[in-house]
Amino acid sequence: MSRVALIDDHESVRLGLELACERDGAQTVVFSGSTVGSYLGWRTSTVSAPADVVVLDLTLGDGTTVTENVRALVSDGASVVIHSVADRPAAVREALAAGAAGVVSKSSALDDVLDAIRTVARGDALNNVEWASAVEGDREFADAQLSVREREVLRLYAAGLPLKVVAERLGVAYSTAKENITRVRVKYVEVGRQASTKIDLLRRAMEDGIVAADGASNAG
Repeated sequence: MSRVALIDDHESVRLGLELACERDGAQTVVFSGSTVGSYLGWRTSTVSAPADVVVLDLTLGDGTTVTENVRALVSDGASVVIHSVADRPAAVREALAAGAAGVVSKSSALDDVLDAIRTVARGDALNNVEWASAVEGDREFADAQLSVREREVLRLYAAGLPLKVVAERLGVAYSTAKENITRVRVKYVEVGRQASTKIDLLRRAMEDGIVAADGASNAG
């Protein structure tokens, strides 16, 4: 029997999933709450093992990002299934980049949600063709059209290196590296993607496959 945690800031959603898991008999719900922080606090206070699967709402009301939440849960040892409405391909992409095992729509039948939990608990991959198509078709991620050099500079800078070190690594002048980052910011803004901070640039680099999800651990 797999151990499941439910994290959603809508109590009615949690209660519905909890009853469905109880009825199914293949899962036991060990935690139900509205934030990842409360789940991790429960883990610490009860000295419990991590849940096998955490069913996580894409957007919570406590101001945390999906990247933060997924990374925290995966680092703690759980597999994460995103349970969300189907109109947030940008956030879905962030969740998958951060390590979520897959996504199941809130419009899905309860049996489909339970099947997703069972699949991930077994260590198998979810069939996310529908979501992959939505993400690939999301024009928010259309071409920023970065040059090869701009991608190189962004990869190192977004992964946490100071711009001076980036320049040294690439064998270019500091002013050249700085100019490249400026152009990167402009190009992302031109296609409607926020790029004003280093964290923004890390997210853009993760979304575009320039930096792997584990690169976030080094970002400052």
